[in-house]
Order: sequence, then C-alpha cells, then structure tokens
Amino acid sequence: MTRDRKLEFGVGLFVLLGLAALVYLTVKLGAGALVGGDTYPVEARFANTGGLNTGASVMLAGVSVGRVEDIRLDPQDFSAIVEMQVRTAVKLPADTMASIKTSGLIGDKYVALAPGADEDFLKPTSRITMTESAIELESLISKMAFGSVKEGEEGKASESAGEEGQ
Repeated sequence: MTRDRKLEFGVGLFVLLGLAALVYLTVKLGAGALVGGDTYPVEARFANTGGLNTGASVMLAGVSVGRVEDIRLDPQDFSAIVEMQVRTAVKLPADTMASIKTSGLIGDKYVALAPGADEDFLKPTSRITMTESAIELESLISKMAFGSVKEGEEGKASESAGEEGQ
C-alpha cells in the first residue's frame, strides 16, 4: 500500500507543477511579458486603425518586436493614437514609417514598421510621424461594386503621383 501512495503522491505533484506552469505562462502571455523583456513606449497617429486591437503584434521585417498597448481617439482632430511597446534592443530611426497590415486575406491586423535612414533614433514616448492607415477591404469592394472607381479618377491619381515625384 505504501508503494501505491508514493506513486499517487508523485503523480499528483507532477500534475500540480504542470498546472502551475500553465497558469504562469498564461499570465505572462496575456500581459505580453514574453515579447522580449525591456521595452520602450512609442506612439503613432493613424487616420483609421481599421480593426487593430490592443495586444496586436508590432512587426519589423516579419519579426515581432513589440505589442500594441493602447488605442485611443484624439478629440482634437479625431484621429487614432496607437501606443506601442517596442523592445529596447530595437533602435528605430527617427524617420521610421508605421503602417497597419493584415495577415492573410481576412486575418488579424498588426503594425508593420519600416525603418528609415535617419541617423537619429526615436526616443521613448516619441511619435512616429509617417503612418499609413489600414486598407478597408469592404470599402474597396463597395467602390468596385457601385462603380465609384472610374478610369478617369485612376488616371488623375497616377498623374498627381508623378508630379509629386518631380
């Protein structure tokens, strides 16, 4: 009987340790603490976040370098301010561009960072000034379905884009 009790005690202890490890990982992942340790805050202003949520990934060259901490509305100009935490090891140039992308056709949204060539780096709590809002698939489909996208408008858009490059 004592051998059975020792075996039951060992199995019970193993199960308890497994549950404790599972709870620990759940709490750490939920808080985003396993992203990479020390982080610094950076924010960006977008005209439209298009379904971006807190906790979304911040990616650089396809590698996760941070998380979206908060999304709030600026009451002055009704734009969205996205607060992000980026790993301290990642030094972003001051002319970094932030854009909201979708993983897959109808997947989750994330913030993609494209570093520039500036020699100065973003400081903690600074703002990324060059941003690109999310593309709304629904609005593109409705424009195509109801005919608001015309060939003349596309020609004008390409002409104005050519003038900007000169």
